[in-house]
Amino acid sequence: MSIHVKLSDEAQARLAAQQRNITISSFIIGFLVVVMICLILGFFFLPSLTKVIPVIVTYQSNEIEETKELEEKKQSSVKQKPSSPSSSMARVIAAHTSSDVSIPVPYQVSDVQSLDFGNGEDFGSGWGDGSGDGTGGGGASFFNQRVNAERIAYVIDYSLSMKGDRDELMRKELTKSVNGLSSKVQFQMIFFSGPAWVAGSELPGFNYAKGVATVKGKGGHSYHWTGKGLFDWTPKGKRQKVEWLQASFGEVQDAREIIKETALSGGTDWENPLLMAFDMQPPPNLIFFMTDGIVEGRDMMKLTNELAAIAVKKSIVVNTIAMMEPKANKPMANLANKTGGQFTIIDKNGQANPGNKAKK
Repeated sequence: MSIHVKLSDEAQARLAAQQRNITISSFIIGFLVVVMICLILGFFFLPSLTKVIPVIVTYQSNEIEETKELEEKKQSSVKQKPSSPSSSMARVIAAHTSSDVSIPVPYQVSDVQSLDFGNGEDFGSGWGDGSGDGTGGGGASFFNQRVNAERIAYVIDYSLSMKGDRDELMRKELTKSVNGLSSKVQFQMIFFSGPAWVAGSELPGFNYAKGVATVKGKGGHSYHWTGKGLFDWTPKGKRQKVEWLQASFGEVQDAREIIKETALSGGTDWENPLLMAFDMQPPPNLIFFMTDGIVEGRDMMKLTNELAAIAVKKSIVVNTIAMMEPKANKPMANLANKTGGQFTIIDKNGQANPGNKAKK
């Protein structure tokens, strides 16, 4: 037996309102749950449905111009047959012996020297960029002799006869030349009087009266020389080894100080400093050789013929500068001509003049 209680109209109305509220709340909650689930699923799956079309950028080079440029480079790289050593018109001397290492011969930019050297405006900003020379090196100029080369050696007379205007002019031009080197260039300076030494070496003992001299090089190693007078000096043992320097800011800055601070000393001997430069590894492409005198008591034409033969064998070009010394003109012109180099005469007024060709 069950008992049924009849609800009042007011209670039934409240119950119906409560049921409606529950139904509406359930519907809203269900709808929100569905929306949230859709948003979560969309966050994970919608990006994979989005198709990104990549932008392709193309560049079409001028193949005709590149092909033409390559053909020109191939043509320019063909080795020319070297002329005989006696030819005064030779500008490039090829090696007489084969080598495992190809050594480029520096390109001589100009055969004509300006007469207003030393004014600081002799050549433009294009020098030193190494472009177009085929060597990867850069430009250099010394007493208006302009060249392009990878490796440049300066062989410079620091004898007492250079004292005065010659000394001042030499230091000015050498500083300007080194200061203008491209960072791609390797360089070195070899100074000489009677003995010869790598620039920057210590010179603790030069006794010309006793005919002895000592050079203290890198690492404190000493090199000894014996001499007879001012013009006949011989290394006692091996000559000092010469190493290349990269023309970085620091090395160039050091070189300027060395040029300025190195003192002059007695004697003049061409052979030893040039042989030191010839023995560098790898050999120089070009040597700037400057002196104000000859080697007294030597057959200078014979000496320069012998030195030129060594240089030609190693494909080294020697540019020569005779500093206010007429006696040196003919042998220095001979050395330059036989190696395909330039020869310049500095007159008594300090002006640079194209040198005369040496006679055969």
